[in-house]
Formats: sequence, structure tokens, C-alpha cells
Amino acid sequence: MTRSAAHLRLADASSDEPAADAGQLLVRVGRGDEQAFAAVYDLLGASVYGLARRVVRDPARAEEIAQEVFIQVWQSAARFDPARGSAKGWVMTLAHRRAVDAVRHDQAATNRENSYDWSNGPDYDEVEETVSMTLEHEQVRRCLEGLTELQREAVNLAYYNGHTYAEVAEVLDANPATIKTRIRDGLVRLRDCIGVPA
Repeated sequence: MTRSAAHLRLADASSDEPAADAGQLLVRVGRGDEQAFAAVYDLLGASVYGLARRVVRDPARAEEIAQEVFIQVWQSAARFDPARGSAKGWVMTLAHRRAVDAVRHDQAATNRENSYDWSNGPDYDEVEETVSMTLEHEQVRRCLEGLTELQREAVNLAYYNGHTYAEVAEVLDANPATIKTRIRDGLVRLRDCIGVPA
């Protein structure tokens, strides 16, 4: 294309005639005309992107908005009424609304993120932890009840009261070797009851 032809095409694009053409094209898009849609995109794509870019500032986000606008144009072109305004005005209104909605959505997401205090939150689920511990304690209690009286007494003194074998033997007035056997046998039964692998 020569320089003068390109200049002539730019001059035509800035005149009112393409806007009228855009209106006719948009009516055809409303009837499902893909070629008319491509022509509308060629005529208004840069303007839609430029408006979106001015509103959202982020080039990638502006591209997304422009794509969404043209999807909306394709889906709702049948609603365009040339008697109520220009095709460019209608498309640019869609673009402006979409861009403003994007800014509001992004700002709301940022506000939610900032308002949530991530620093003081627990690193685990406290409720789940409490329930798990309660269930484990309940299971241990049931399993302790399954021990003989002598085993339960020895295990309680050693593990819940913190006594050594010798101290348990002294408290129960029994031989330390007997106490070791009672505790060992009691722990084996607890392990089997709770289901801990050997």
C-alpha cells in the first residue's frame, strides 16, 4: 500500500462515514454475520482497547477486557438500535462499563485480601485438632479399661504421674522386675488396642 493510500484510509477511518458503516455492520452482526463482526472489530478494536487501557492501566487486563467486550458485542448485537445512537457509542459504552466493573472487582478483591489478617491466623485447623485429640484420649481411656487392675495401676503411675520403675515399685510395694513386666505387658495390650504397629 502506498503512503498516499494509507493516508487516505486513515482519513476515511476518522470520518463520520465509517461510524455509519459500523452501525450497518452491527445490525448484520446481530443477524450472525461473521464477516461483519470482523469488520466491526477492525474498526473499533483499537478504540476499545485504548479505553480499557486508560481505565485499568494494565495492558494485559485491558486486552482481556477488550476480548470480553467483543464477545458481548457478538452475543448482544441484536439489541443494538441505530435509532438510539451510534454503533461506536454503543460499543464504547459496553467497553467502559466492562472496564469500570473490572476495576471495581479488582479493588474489592484487594480490599478483601487486605482486610483479612493473615498474620495471626492459626497454622492448622484448631477444631479438627481438638476433635482428633479428644477422640484419641477417648480411645486410650477405653483401652486402659481393658488392662488388668495391676497393669492399669502400674501404667498410670509410670506414664501419667511420671514415676520411674523403681518409684512405681516402691509405691506399689512390689519387686521392680514385676513392675517392669506389668508395665511392658500393659503397653503391649494398649498398643494392640489402639492399633499402633509394633
